[in-house]
Amino acid sequence: MSGKLREGYTTGACAAASAKAAVTLLLGSPPLREVDIPMPGGGRVVLPLELAETRGASAMAAVRKDAGDDPDITNGALVMASVSLENGEDVTFSAGEGVGVVTKKGLQIPPGEPAINPGPRQMITNAVREVTSKGVRVTISIPGGRELAQKTFNPRLGVEGGLSILGSTGIVRPYSHPALRESLKCALEVALAGGNEFLVFTAGNIGSKTALALLDVKPEAVVEVSNEWGFMLDTVRGKPVKALLVAGHPGKLAKLAGGYWDTHSSRSGSAVPIVSALASKTLGVSMEGHSTVEGIFETLTGAEINTVASALAERVRQAVLAKVEQKFPVAVALVDMKGRILGDSGDMGPWPKKG
Repeated sequence: MSGKLREGYTTGACAAASAKAAVTLLLGSPPLREVDIPMPGGGRVVLPLELAETRGASAMAAVRKDAGDDPDITNGALVMASVSLENGEDVTFSAGEGVGVVTKKGLQIPPGEPAINPGPRQMITNAVREVTSKGVRVTISIPGGRELAQKTFNPRLGVEGGLSILGSTGIVRPYSHPALRESLKCALEVALAGGNEFLVFTAGNIGSKTALALLDVKPEAVVEVSNEWGFMLDTVRGKPVKALLVAGHPGKLAKLAGGYWDTHSSRSGSAVPIVSALASKTLGVSMEGHSTVEGIFETLTGAEINTVASALAERVRQAVLAKVEQKFPVAVALVDMKGRILGDSGDMGPWPKKG
């Protein structure tokens, strides 16, 4: 098996091809079976069409997205463009079925606009301009996009109703950290644009749900950083933040105390030795022999849980504080799989408990 992964095409490239094919059809040419478009980095690509048809004063065409070997959520989705001629000379955009609308500040597109990023807008415009200089309204749709969007960052970013049309190069390169990091940076920018100065960083769903359920926290202030703790802490260090709460499961956050800033299991060591060693030292008894962090805490009494978790939270807090170069105060809250706060460290004042 070859080690080289196959590249694919972004939703932006598919939208550009669909739009060009639809305009070509609208202007009287016979339906195409494939369409070639210019790419942002130079060169051209040819994409096959799934369908193309006229609908009264408009025309529609669609390309089925091929993301190559990337585990892209939109791989296989139908990217459709419906076009109609308008007065003037502009190419304007609308969100059809399955394409979201921006509702929050901080993204590349202002609130109220279809979630079609600047790169794809330019790609679509360039492709359409190869066919006509007239004014064109382009409506992009992705059937099933509303459901797919629930598996993306869009609901947290303030993109409602569907997916975003993305891709600055037109090419999908199999999964890489840059793609994920750009999404995380967007989430941070949205939080800051909403005026949130007391942020919450969590690894994912457990930390976020617990923070929102137990603490007086605005949903817009919670940023899920996945495993990219080092990158996101480096990024937030230079932002106008007054304080940061790090919330999550000790099995994940203990890795930060151990110097692992990418907490993915394939790129970091186990948290079990870190937690068992700290628990043994804190309680004065051996806590060796456990295979999971959750298992360690299950053997402790209520008071012991809080003692160990608070000690671990302080270790994590000191590590994070050093990482952000003490630019702002840091607090840490450790939570279990049932959504309970096990222990915390630092000033929790900006995020008081509910009730």
